[in-house]
Amino acid sequence: MSTLIIVDQPPYGTWAGREALDMVFSLAAFDQPAALLFTGAGVNWLRKQQAPDAIGQKSVEKNLSAAPMFGVEEILADTASCERFGLGPEQLVSGVTLAENLQDVMNAHSNVAFAG
Repeated sequence: MSTLIIVDQPPYGTWAGREALDMVFSLAAFDQPAALLFTGAGVNWLRKQQAPDAIGQKSVEKNLSAAPMFGVEEILADTASCERFGLGPEQLVSGVTLAENLQDVMNAHSNVAFAG
């Protein structure tokens, strides 16, 4: 039984994405298979070298880099959303797998939850 958490919200301005990270980290820490899928504006979570200091927030890049340490199985990004936001593989944080068919990704998990 594995859980897929889908993040479709931008990284700043709402707490939904950070709560999704906490949820997936908690699942993985208790040996529950878990993965993250970023789609829509959520792919901006995966952008390298974010600088949110101007809005008084910390970069989410460090949070994402901790995912393997917690045991998160995969971090996936919707290819079409990445293209829409001008993100190629070289602009994404390390460890991200691009996903072409989101339905296949969702079908590969027994539980699917949307952040937000």
